[in-house]
Amino acid sequence: MKPAHGVWALVLFLIIAHQDIWLWDDTTLVFGFLPVALAYHACISLAAGFTWYLATCFCWPTDQSPSTEGKDAA
Repeated sequence: MKPAHGVWALVLFLIIAHQDIWLWDDTTLVFGFLPVALAYHACISLAAGFTWYLATCFCWPTDQSPSTEGKDAA
């Protein structure tokens, strides 16, 4: 499997995992103050950030050089 396929699989997993209807009525507190649904979404957000990092590492085009058009050669 190519790394890009793995990143897409993570994106699909996060889309599915983001639908957390099972936690709406749960009043459990994490660390004594954080509602479990909010903690769950915090973890999803961290996973989304990590997925974006992987996307930039493995899926970003490497054959493009920075554009120097419009700059003075002074």
